[in-house]
Amino acid sequence: MRFCDDLDRHGFSWIVGEPMTRTSHALATGEGVWLIDPVDWPEAIDRASSLGTLAGVIQLLDRHNRDAAHLAEQLGVPHLRVPQSLPETPFEVIEIKRWQEIALWWPELQVLVAADALGTNRVFTIGDDRIGVHPFLKLTPPRRLRAYEPQHVLVGHGEGVHGPEATIALHRALSRSRLSAVTASSSGPGAGEIAACVDSSSVAGRERR
Repeated sequence: MRFCDDLDRHGFSWIVGEPMTRTSHALATGEGVWLIDPVDWPEAIDRASSLGTLAGVIQLLDRHNRDAAHLAEQLGVPHLRVPQSLPETPFEVIEIKRWQEIALWWPELQVLVAADALGTNRVFTIGDDRIGVHPFLKLTPPRRLRAYEPQHVLVGHGEGVHGPEATIALHRALSRSRLSAVTASSSGPGAGEIAACVDSSSVAGRERR
């Protein structure tokens, strides 16, 4: 594993060196540090603890079990599984249609966090796009995300996108989603690679590693 998406005192991410490129996040707020869709890595947990008191574990997607429950129990903090709201936090919850998923918007820092709706590895993206929509959502993309202009887009699979390019890449992904579905069907990764790289119920067990 390695660190990525350094947000200085506000948090960071870590990524697993595997085809799925599972990415986890730690966001430090005034209320404490939140672990988001975490895979257990002691170095990352120690680094998150150095940013402040651990407040809880947020699971953005019902099938992103990963090590969320285990870490919450180990650390003695709440495990919030696909919450519909997050009162007393700076996060706005955005519902993603089609399955049980939410995204988070942190307006103060203009951070958008997605689980599977958006991604940056080659299963999600087409050509030189920095961000792509989940293959199963390309025909019905989460267009409500167009309302946001993030400076940071963090995803559940792949490294994030930062700076002015983040909003451009997000809006491009959403506007090109249906076109990219056609392109992906002819030249993108095959079904086998999608199954290997993207979380689904068939790999739920692996997600707990």
